[in-house]
Amino acid sequence: MDPNRFKFDADEFYLKSPEQMRHLWRELPEACDNTLLIAQRCDVSFTEHEGAYMPRFPCPEGEDETSWFIKEVERGLHVRYPAGVPDEVRKQAEYETEVIVSKGYPGYFLVVADFIGWSKKNGIRVGPGRGSGAGSMCAYVMEITDLDPLRHGLIFERFLNPERASLPDFDIDFDERRRGEVIHYVTEKYGEERVAQIVTYGTIKAKQAVKDASRVMGFPFSMGEKLTKAMPPAIMGKDVPLSGIFDPRHKRYAEAAAFRQVHDEDPQAQEVVKTALGLEGLKRQWGVHAAGVIMSSEPLLDLIPIMRREQDGQIITQFDYPSCEALGLVKMDFLGLRNLTILDDALINVRSNRGEEIDLDALSKSLDDPATYELLGRGDTLGVFQFDGGPMRALLRLMKPDNFEDISAVGALYRPGPMGANSHTNYALRKNHLQEISYPHAELAHALEPLLGTTYGLIVYQEQVMEIAQKLAGYTLGKADLLRRAMGKKKRSVLDAEYKGFEAGMVANGFSPGAIKALWDVLVPFSDYAFNKAHSAAYGLVSYWTAYLKANYPAEYMAAVLTSVRDDKDKSALYLNECRRMGIKVLPPDVNESSANFTAVGTDIRFGLAAIRNVGHNVVEAIVATREDKGRFVSFEDFVRKSPAVVCNKRTIESLIKGGSFDSMQHSRQGLVRVHEAYIDAVSDEKRQEAIGQDSLFAGFEDDDGSGTRTATSLLAMPPIPTAEWDKSTLLAFEREMLGLYVSDHPLFGIEHVLAQHADTSIASLTGDDSKPDGANVTIAGLITGLQIKRTKKGDLWAIATVEDLDGAIECLFFPSAYMTVSTMLSHDVVCVVRGRLNRRDETPTIFAQELTLPDIKDGPRGPVVVTLPLARATNGVAERIKRVLGEHPGVTEVHLKLTQPGRSVLMRLDDTLRVTASPALFGDLKALLGPSCLT
Repeated sequence: MDPNRFKFDADEFYLKSPEQMRHLWRELPEACDNTLLIAQRCDVSFTEHEGAYMPRFPCPEGEDETSWFIKEVERGLHVRYPAGVPDEVRKQAEYETEVIVSKGYPGYFLVVADFIGWSKKNGIRVGPGRGSGAGSMCAYVMEITDLDPLRHGLIFERFLNPERASLPDFDIDFDERRRGEVIHYVTEKYGEERVAQIVTYGTIKAKQAVKDASRVMGFPFSMGEKLTKAMPPAIMGKDVPLSGIFDPRHKRYAEAAAFRQVHDEDPQAQEVVKTALGLEGLKRQWGVHAAGVIMSSEPLLDLIPIMRREQDGQIITQFDYPSCEALGLVKMDFLGLRNLTILDDALINVRSNRGEEIDLDALSKSLDDPATYELLGRGDTLGVFQFDGGPMRALLRLMKPDNFEDISAVGALYRPGPMGANSHTNYALRKNHLQEISYPHAELAHALEPLLGTTYGLIVYQEQVMEIAQKLAGYTLGKADLLRRAMGKKKRSVLDAEYKGFEAGMVANGFSPGAIKALWDVLVPFSDYAFNKAHSAAYGLVSYWTAYLKANYPAEYMAAVLTSVRDDKDKSALYLNECRRMGIKVLPPDVNESSANFTAVGTDIRFGLAAIRNVGHNVVEAIVATREDKGRFVSFEDFVRKSPAVVCNKRTIESLIKGGSFDSMQHSRQGLVRVHEAYIDAVSDEKRQEAIGQDSLFAGFEDDDGSGTRTATSLLAMPPIPTAEWDKSTLLAFEREMLGLYVSDHPLFGIEHVLAQHADTSIASLTGDDSKPDGANVTIAGLITGLQIKRTKKGDLWAIATVEDLDGAIECLFFPSAYMTVSTMLSHDVVCVVRGRLNRRDETPTIFAQELTLPDIKDGPRGPVVVTLPLARATNGVAERIKRVLGEHPGVTEVHLKLTQPGRSVLMRLDDTLRVTASPALFGDLKALLGPSCLT
């Protein structure tokens, strides 16, 4: 063992027995006696009582929580229904009010409505709803949620059951950048002593226990790696426990054969595992709940132990939430949702780029935009909330949604349970008349059609289970919710007891034993994974908003998406390629045009300055402020003269140059890199004097440059900027280093057909979803952008190569046997094809490479066929004839369509199904159809 390792110098770190303590303090025996006396005087007890300390709302004078709640509901009814409150709405609101008041929850509703109202007034984007709370009419009229529950068939009892003791639980989504402001508001309003974030305790899991045991016992890092690599992969974030690996009764025992083999063959591994078994399950460290905040009617110090975090002074509970809840404290969930941030940025982009104001609440009332449903039907939903993954996009193409019910359903169906029963495919087929709609029993068809008609005879939602029990078996909705919960627990004794009441109710309504049994046998398994419609509909609304913006304001929306992922280079590359597919040009950053974020400029997107490496927000703010105050920068010299000292940092300026931020000034990037230090040195003293408020000795000697801009005379003549430029590969390599991805060009442009010919999957499909399982054989094609050569303990060489295509990047591991055969081909900036086995056992997917080949990128066309067409001729008939011609010459070369009109042109990439063979025969057919000038 390493003698210099971190270690304790004593061996007495354990709880000693009374006899040992008496012996230790034998010279001062009263010390032990006094310790016992103090312990006997300590009297701390906790009383468990659900909801006892629900926060109190400060009502106006003369009102209590109940009276004010009733008035707020009445006021909200007239706000939500200005043309008159429908009878069914008023009836539902009165029923809910009675339940909420009887349970003592008016204050809870008022508190939640208060901080949501404050957020909206202060421009903080709030989600339309989350979880079962969207089923409450009172929540809707108080503007806690934004989805009309009656219109969408949502059930209040799923949220707050009058027939069982249950606390209401609103989970609220906020713009993730401003979530902290809302927490600060409630802390200030309700008192720092009554508000706290919630502690969490991290548990040592199986893999961590093995690694920790190996490290502490002094074994090399490879020992822990060898053991953990042999463990079965986690499923849904859950490891197989070490005890389960050796227990034949465990359901995943068979998967751990490789681990047991390593364990049995290595005595040192046995020592590590023995120690790890003792560590597994212990608490490792404390953290803070990602969203939960406790709000209490009484000072928390009187109820539970609390602590203050040193970094920011935040008050945090020392009990975890289950303990706090049992003691009567209530949790509010303040969640940050990235897509609300995207929505807010997109609306700002639309306002600044087009001068239009979009009202999302008004959109929620119609939900019938044709362009939105066309986009969903095409599966063009990369970047759309919930619908981003490849398999989801395939489901949308099969389903072809044409109403909001489909959007809600697809979110509920795309989950392991319904997909395991093939419900998602059955829904799509039945919707499009490709599969017959059927019910569990012919006798039930008439009764179930009103309940399951919108989902084509399939049970998709928990609310449908409740309605079936209500309509067919005579249950109240409260009892129906209890039945649903019992079905989900799958306990045979409970199910048998519930079946008796269910059967009696259906018999009373005239159904036969066969029909009852058939329905029960469908309900029990489906209730386990049927989804909460209130949540599905509320999140479906966010999906509709994002799809609407992508369909109708593509540049503005995609600029917001790119801003949201600017720190994730893989996702940035994926969405940048999506912009190119959509015909949106992403322009490099520019000190005269860019702001901090990606912004829409006409139909294009301008790269944000804050996404450049080494360029902080303070630098961006200074550049934008200088540009607004002193005018556009006309040259690089003008830029360094006008900009404050915080911008004129050599490292920052070099990053801006390599990222292309000065390209519009017609300077070469290489030339600027060579002289920028001299320019900065020449003005550095002047900048320092400006920063401390001193005028230059020569401030009066100013020259007018003829354009109305006055510039100070330099004591040193600035060197001329060389015109020489780097070669394309060097320029792009520096650009990628600064921006994290290729923007102005890409080494793979023009050879997409080669990649498509050799690869059987894109890299994004491996890193972005789980459609390919662990161990699957895959073939990818792309560019080697990173290469690390390593050596094993035996001295054998192996390598990790980062391979990147137009959609993403992945690490390929070439172990010694594979490395020996490919080492001469492995090099930076090489286009290659890698075949190997997908590894999903680590946090990020990798490929265990088996083969590497170098495709011939010289043969065949390197660029797309560009077809030019005047916009006036772009009719449906001409489009069909072009499609027919392209279809007669199938191949691997992509086709771009350039639509022109005086002073403007738009370039669109056609679908990959229309790739062609770029032959004289194709060119002749296109010229015969469109004229000799159609090809460029």
